[in-house]
Amino acid sequence: MSQRDYYEVLGVTRTVSKIELKKAFKRKAMKYHPDRNPDEDAHEKFKEVNRAYDVLRDDNKRARYDQFGHEGVNQGAGGGFHGADVGDIFGDIFGDIFGGGARQRQQRGSDIQIEVSVELEEAVFGVSKEIKIPTMTSCTFCDGSGSKDGKSSTCSTCHGQGQVRMQQGIFSVQQACPHCHGKGKKIDNPCNHCGGEGRRRETKTLNV
Repeated sequence: MSQRDYYEVLGVTRTVSKIELKKAFKRKAMKYHPDRNPDEDAHEKFKEVNRAYDVLRDDNKRARYDQFGHEGVNQGAGGGFHGADVGDIFGDIFGDIFGGGARQRQQRGSDIQIEVSVELEEAVFGVSKEIKIPTMTSCTFCDGSGSKDGKSSTCSTCHGQGQVRMQQGIFSVQQACPHCHGKGKKIDNPCNHCGGEGRRRETKTLNV
Protein backbone atom coordinates (compact mmCIF):
# COMPACT_ATOMS: atom_id res chain seq x y z
CA MET A 1 0.00 0.00 0.00
CA SER A 2 1.47 3.35 -1.06
CA GLN A 3 2.04 5.99 1.59
CA ARG A 4 0.36 9.36 1.32
CA ASP A 5 2.39 12.53 1.16
CA TYR A 6 2.99 13.69 4.73
CA TYR A 7 2.20 17.31 3.92
CA GLU A 8 -1.09 16.15 2.43
CA VAL A 9 -1.82 14.05 5.53
CA LEU A 10 -1.57 17.14 7.73
CA GLY A 11 -3.24 19.41 5.18
CA VAL A 12 -0.33 21.86 4.88
CA THR A 13 1.99 23.17 2.19
CA ARG A 14 5.69 22.35 1.92
CA THR A 15 6.61 25.83 3.14
CA VAL A 16 4.59 25.51 6.36
CA SER A 17 6.17 26.98 9.50
CA LYS A 18 6.68 24.92 12.65
CA ILE A 19 3.97 26.86 14.46
CA GLU A 20 1.39 26.25 11.74
CA LEU A 21 2.54 22.64 11.44
CA LYS A 22 1.84 22.04 15.12
CA LYS A 23 -1.59 23.66 14.84
CA ALA A 24 -2.42 21.44 11.86
CA PHE A 25 -1.28 18.36 13.77
CA LYS A 26 -3.48 19.24 16.75
CA ARG A 27 -6.52 19.64 14.50
CA LYS A 28 -5.93 16.32 12.76
CA ALA A 29 -5.09 14.46 15.98
CA MET A 30 -8.30 15.65 17.60
CA LYS A 31 -10.30 14.76 14.49
CA TYR A 32 -9.05 11.17 14.25
CA HIS A 33 -8.44 10.33 17.91
CA PRO A 34 -10.11 6.93 18.49
CA ASP A 35 -11.86 8.16 21.63
CA ARG A 36 -13.54 10.94 19.65
CA ASN A 37 -13.98 9.36 16.23
CA PRO A 38 -15.95 6.08 16.00
CA ASP A 39 -15.01 5.41 12.35
CA GLU A 40 -13.26 2.10 11.73
CA ASP A 41 -10.30 3.75 10.00
CA ALA A 42 -9.86 6.50 12.62
CA HIS A 43 -7.13 4.60 14.47
CA GLU A 44 -5.05 4.09 11.32
CA LYS A 45 -5.49 7.72 10.29
CA PHE A 46 -4.48 8.81 13.79
CA LYS A 47 -1.25 6.80 13.48
CA GLU A 48 -0.68 8.22 9.99
CA VAL A 49 -1.05 11.77 11.34
CA ASN A 50 1.43 10.96 14.09
CA ARG A 51 3.98 9.55 11.62
CA ALA A 52 3.68 12.60 9.41
CA TYR A 53 4.15 15.03 12.28
CA ASP A 54 7.04 13.04 13.74
CA VAL A 55 8.93 13.48 10.46
CA LEU A 56 8.01 17.06 9.59
CA ARG A 57 8.57 18.47 13.09
CA ASP A 58 12.22 17.34 12.98
CA ASP A 59 14.45 19.51 10.77
CA ASN A 60 16.76 16.65 9.76
CA LYS A 61 13.97 14.20 9.00
CA ARG A 62 12.04 16.87 7.12
CA ALA A 63 15.08 17.67 4.97
CA ARG A 64 15.56 13.98 4.12
CA TYR A 65 11.87 13.60 3.36
CA ASP A 66 11.83 16.67 1.11
CA GLN A 67 14.81 15.28 -0.83
CA PHE A 68 14.15 11.54 -0.93
CA GLY A 69 10.49 11.13 0.01
CA HIS A 70 9.36 8.27 2.24
CA GLU A 71 12.46 6.24 1.43
CA GLY A 72 14.57 8.82 3.22
CA VAL A 73 12.77 8.40 6.54
CA ASN A 74 11.31 4.88 6.47
CA GLN A 75 14.27 3.08 8.06
CA GLY A 76 12.95 1.33 11.12
CA ALA A 77 9.52 2.88 10.71
CA GLY A 78 6.78 1.17 12.63
CA GLY A 79 3.44 1.88 14.15
CA GLY A 80 4.72 3.60 17.27
CA PHE A 81 5.83 7.12 17.98
CA HIS A 82 9.33 6.81 16.41
CA GLY A 83 11.12 8.14 19.46
CA ALA A 84 9.11 11.34 19.49
CA ASP A 85 8.57 13.15 22.77
CA VAL A 86 5.01 12.07 23.45
CA GLY A 87 4.62 14.60 26.24
CA ASP A 88 5.65 17.41 23.91
CA ILE A 89 3.47 16.21 21.05
CA PHE A 90 0.29 15.55 23.00
CA GLY A 91 0.71 17.84 25.99
CA ASP A 92 -1.16 20.71 24.35
CA ILE A 93 -3.99 18.66 22.88
CA PHE A 94 -4.96 16.56 25.90
CA GLY A 95 -6.75 19.53 27.38
CA ASP A 96 -8.87 19.87 24.25
CA ILE A 97 -9.54 16.15 23.90
CA PHE A 98 -10.19 15.20 27.51
CA GLY A 99 -11.25 18.49 29.03
CA GLY A 100 -8.24 18.68 31.36
CA GLY A 101 -4.57 19.51 31.13
CA ALA A 102 -2.04 16.73 30.69
CA ARG A 103 0.62 18.83 32.35
CA GLN A 104 0.21 21.06 35.33
CA ARG A 105 1.00 24.64 34.40
CA GLN A 106 1.45 27.46 36.82
CA GLN A 107 -0.85 30.29 35.89
CA ARG A 108 0.03 33.94 36.21
CA GLY A 109 -2.16 35.95 38.55
CA SER A 110 -4.52 38.60 37.25
CA ASP A 111 -3.30 42.16 36.80
CA ILE A 112 -4.83 44.85 38.99
CA GLN A 113 -5.65 48.25 37.53
CA ILE A 114 -6.09 51.17 39.91
CA GLU A 115 -7.09 54.69 38.83
CA VAL A 116 -5.41 57.51 40.74
CA SER A 117 -6.19 61.19 40.17
CA VAL A 118 -3.29 63.66 40.38
CA GLU A 119 -3.00 67.39 39.91
CA LEU A 120 -0.83 68.84 37.15
CA GLU A 121 1.73 70.06 39.69
CA GLU A 122 1.86 66.60 41.29
CA ALA A 123 2.38 64.96 37.90
CA VAL A 124 5.31 67.29 37.18
CA PHE A 125 7.10 67.24 40.52
CA GLY A 126 5.98 63.84 41.78
CA VAL A 127 3.75 62.84 44.65
CA SER A 128 3.11 59.92 46.98
CA LYS A 129 -0.40 58.48 46.94
CA GLU A 130 -2.05 55.91 49.15
CA ILE A 131 -4.03 53.21 47.34
CA LYS A 132 -6.04 50.25 48.56
CA ILE A 133 -5.94 46.94 46.71
CA PRO A 134 -7.85 43.68 47.31
CA THR A 135 -5.64 40.70 48.09
CA MET A 136 -5.79 37.15 49.42
CA THR A 137 -3.95 36.57 52.70
CA SER A 138 -3.48 33.61 54.99
CA CYS A 139 -6.41 33.19 57.36
CA THR A 140 -5.33 34.27 60.85
CA PHE A 141 -8.18 32.39 62.54
CA CYS A 142 -6.98 28.95 61.39
CA ASP A 143 -3.33 29.84 60.69
CA GLY A 144 -3.88 29.06 57.02
CA SER A 145 -4.84 25.43 57.64
CA GLY A 146 -8.47 25.88 56.60
CA SER A 147 -9.53 23.76 59.55
CA LYS A 148 -11.41 25.05 62.58
CA ASP A 149 -9.60 22.63 64.89
CA GLY A 150 -6.35 22.50 62.91
CA LYS A 151 -6.95 18.91 61.87
CA SER A 152 -7.18 17.36 58.42
CA SER A 153 -7.33 13.86 57.01
CA THR A 154 -5.62 12.30 54.02
CA CYS A 155 -7.80 12.29 50.94
CA SER A 156 -9.05 8.75 50.39
CA THR A 157 -9.32 9.24 46.63
CA CYS A 158 -5.73 10.27 45.83
CA HIS A 159 -4.17 8.96 49.07
CA GLY A 160 -2.54 12.30 49.77
CA GLN A 161 -0.93 12.67 46.33
CA GLY A 162 -3.20 15.49 45.18
CA GLN A 163 -3.43 13.93 41.73
CA VAL A 164 -5.20 10.97 40.20
CA ARG A 165 -4.50 9.04 37.03
CA MET A 166 -7.40 8.65 34.63
CA GLN A 167 -7.47 6.11 31.81
CA GLN A 168 -8.64 7.66 28.54
CA GLY A 169 -8.63 5.00 25.85
CA ILE A 170 -5.01 4.11 25.11
CA PHE A 171 -3.68 7.01 27.19
CA SER A 172 -3.26 7.49 30.93
CA VAL A 173 -3.76 11.11 31.99
CA GLN A 174 -2.77 12.60 35.35
CA GLN A 175 -4.95 15.38 36.73
CA ALA A 176 -5.79 17.17 39.97
CA CYS A 177 -7.87 15.11 42.37
CA PRO A 178 -11.52 16.18 41.99
CA HIS A 179 -12.30 15.51 45.66
CA CYS A 180 -9.52 17.45 47.39
CA HIS A 181 -8.79 19.82 44.47
CA GLY A 182 -5.13 18.84 44.39
CA LYS A 183 -4.43 19.46 48.09
CA GLY A 184 -4.04 15.81 49.07
CA LYS A 185 -6.05 16.29 52.24
CA LYS A 186 -9.64 16.77 53.33
CA ILE A 187 -10.85 19.35 55.85
CA ASP A 188 -13.50 17.67 58.01
CA ASN A 189 -14.22 20.73 60.17
CA PRO A 190 -13.70 23.81 57.96
CA CYS A 191 -12.90 27.22 59.40
CA ASN A 192 -15.96 29.48 59.58
CA HIS A 193 -13.97 32.55 58.52
CA CYS A 194 -12.34 31.24 55.34
CA GLY A 195 -14.66 28.36 54.48
CA GLY A 196 -11.81 25.85 54.60
CA GLU A 197 -9.72 27.65 51.98
CA GLY A 198 -7.02 28.79 54.40
CA ARG A 199 -7.06 32.26 52.84
CA ARG A 200 -9.26 35.32 53.21
CA ARG A 201 -9.84 38.34 51.01
CA GLU A 202 -8.55 41.51 52.60
CA THR A 203 -7.69 45.04 51.56
CA LYS A 204 -4.05 46.13 51.62
CA THR A 205 -2.90 49.74 51.69
CA LEU A 206 0.13 50.73 49.62
CA ASN A 207 2.01 53.96 49.07
CA VAL A 208 2.96 54.60 45.45
